Amino acid sequence: MDSSSTEVVIDLPPFIRVYKDGHVDRLIGTDVVPPSLDPTTNVESKDVVISKDQDISARLFIPKQNNNNDVPNKKIPLLVYFHGGGFVVETPFSPPYHKFMNSIVSKANVIGVSVHYRRAPEHPLPIAYEDSWHALKWVASHFDGNGSDEWLNKYADFEKVFFAGDSAGANIAHQMSIRVGVEGLRGVKLEGVALVHSFFWGVERIGDEAVRVKDEGLAEKLWRFICPGTSGSDDPLLNPAKDPNLGRVGCKRVLVFVAEKDSLKDRGWYYKEVLEKSGWSGAVEVVEDKEEDHVFHLFKPDCEKALSLLDRIASFINQN
Repeated sequence: MDSSSTEVVIDLPPFIRVYKDGHVDRLIGTDVVPPSLDPTTNVESKDVVISKDQDISARLFIPKQNNNNDVPNKKIPLLVYFHGGGFVVETPFSPPYHKFMNSIVSKANVIGVSVHYRRAPEHPLPIAYEDSWHALKWVASHFDGNGSDEWLNKYADFEKVFFAGDSAGANIAHQMSIRVGVEGLRGVKLEGVALVHSFFWGVERIGDEAVRVKDEGLAEKLWRFICPGTSGSDDPLLNPAKDPNLGRVGCKRVLVFVAEKDSLKDRGWYYKEVLEKSGWSGAVEVVEDKEEDHVFHLFKPDCEKALSLLDRIASFINQN
């Protein structure tokens, strides 16, 4: 066997391993489940291709009662979700994300669009951001009822659009909210953004990071791996405090979740602080889950705190 096929040049557990010959082993997040009608939540899902050439797609979710030709058309809020996984693993088709979307779509009574963006290292940043923006423009193309997807044409309320994501996906959701504020998204009114355990970082240690972070170098090492052109941990894409456009977040409400044992916890609290000082005129709230770690709600979806997190997001979406 060629030694280059076994020699590891980059090892980033628990995410990914890269070998000298260039092949990549994703250590987690490779399982997939097909779209379906979920018997527990009565949510139906399907997959759509957004750009075949760029390999951008999405899994759409809808409460079954809103996909019934026997009932009058009823517009419901639209939730666009960006999955986590360090920009290198997981997809909308992974079992934890499929289950989460079924649950939140049922709980909040929304249409869900779970975006499949291209991942590093084959497609380094900023490709994931550009793919996500491309997906959002595809979503927005349905605002007048003339898009390519019947569910979005008939049932999505483009006056009540929300973004959400976890970890790297929360980073993407934040970046997309700024892009909406800077560029606009025709036909879409972005009401709010929910960020779960956001992948933010920075050069300067904040809060208890210096004593609490298990592997301080992992965040920066991962970031430099996925974004080779970066300036480092104070890149505005990773550290919102360094972004001159932070005050242009394109919605009026932001909900931030942090977990007490998560190495990224202090970044969530810091995000609230810098957002409030940025000149942004909206309201931001932080919810902290005690005794829990990073994206616990995906690993323990039926635990009390995971169900509470679902409830908080649903209430956030349906707030009058």
